[in-house]
Amino acid sequence: MFENYMYWISTALLSVLYLASACIYVTKRVYVKQTQTELGYSAAHLVPFMIVVKILGPTAILLRLNVPLSDLAYAGTFYHLLLSGMAHLGVRNPKGAVPAAVGLVLLIASFVTQNDTREIPSPYAPSPTKPIHETLN
Repeated sequence: MFENYMYWISTALLSVLYLASACIYVTKRVYVKQTQTELGYSAAHLVPFMIVVKILGPTAILLRLNVPLSDLAYAGTFYHLLLSGMAHLGVRNPKGAVPAAVGLVLLIASFVTQNDTREIPSPYAPSPTKPIHETLN
C-alpha cells in the first residue's frame, strides 16, 4: 500500500514539475531564452522542442499506454534532469540545479515503485516479488 501511494505522489509531483516548467517556457519566453543563453544553449531552437518534451514525457509516464514508451519517457526524463542539473552547476548556479535534483528524487521514487502499482510490469524496474539482486542476474 505504501508503494502505491509513493508511486502516485512522486509521479504526480514530477508531472506537475514538468508541466509547470512547460508553462513557464510558454508564458515567459524572453526569460527562458535569456536563461538558456546564459547556460550556453541556442534557445531559438531548443525552447519549442523542450516545451513538447516537457508535456509528452509526463503524459507517457502517467497514461502508460505502452510500457516500452513509458520506460523511454523515464529514461529521457532521467537524462534531461541530469543534464539540466549539470548545466546549472557548470555555470556555478547551484540554486538553478535544485529543481533538477528534486525531479531526480521524484523520478527515481516513481520508477522504482511503478511495478508495485501498475498492472503490466516494466521489465527494467525492480519487481515487487523479486529482490533487486535477483532481477540483475
